[in-house]
Amino acid sequence: MSRRVGEPRAQALWVNGALLLLALLSLAPLLWMLSVSLMPRGGASHFPPPLLPSAATLENYRELFARTGMARNFGNSLLASLAITFGSLLLNTLAGYAFAKLRFAGRERIFRMLLAALVLPAQLAMLPLFLLMKQLHLVNSLGGVIVPALATVFGIFLVRQYARSIPDELLEAARIDGAGEWRIFLRIVLPMLRPVLATLAVFTFMAAWNDFMWPLIVLTGQENYTLPVALASLSREHIMDVELMMAGAVVTVLPVLLLFLLLQRHYVQGLTLGGVKG
Repeated sequence: MSRRVGEPRAQALWVNGALLLLALLSLAPLLWMLSVSLMPRGGASHFPPPLLPSAATLENYRELFARTGMARNFGNSLLASLAITFGSLLLNTLAGYAFAKLRFAGRERIFRMLLAALVLPAQLAMLPLFLLMKQLHLVNSLGGVIVPALATVFGIFLVRQYARSIPDELLEAARIDGAGEWRIFLRIVLPMLRPVLATLAVFTFMAAWNDFMWPLIVLTGQENYTLPVALASLSREHIMDVELMMAGAVVTVLPVLLLFLLLQRHYVQGLTLGGVKG
């Protein structure tokens, strides 16, 4: 009997040990990036490369923000990502709820057309989108980065699938009680969409923060560069400064990692619940 009782415990130890090993392997590049960013200049150029800094220093971070103007680029990325995230949450939530629960002419046909757009590569739309931004005088401005990302087919689809799980009877009861559509949306629907909104916020912020191609196309002045574009430009000027580049990479990764950790519980809940709605 003791052997049978101990077998599940041993299996659990093996499984947890294997998962821990995989987690360490996944985190190894990030930990080494952080370690190199704390090394003095030239510390990572030895062979074999050291795993830990001989003398930890923040000089690379000071130089990154003092000499390269990365603080301005960080602010540009933060402003653009926050604006895109909040705008996307507003517009995608309204559109997703409308496609899920409101009845209007051509609803299913319009939604199928939106889904068909998902199969088109994003690069295909960049030229006409750039010409549109030029007509709106948004080239070389953060507005040119923000406006095209305010609503996405994926965001509408994600909210719509989750909103379909809201009982129609609940909404009809609110209408019978005299509640208007805006009050129903704000008081009933929006609180129930909280998990999927957290998921959409993480997806949107990550996509906006890490976006490189579109800001590279629409931004022409270094004063408006976002962080990924500025980091690519920095790599051409300081290609041998490995420690400085790793400090820039840490600054780029850290906000997204913190956001994911803060919203992790809602993020996972939104994926598991919203991904199975018909």
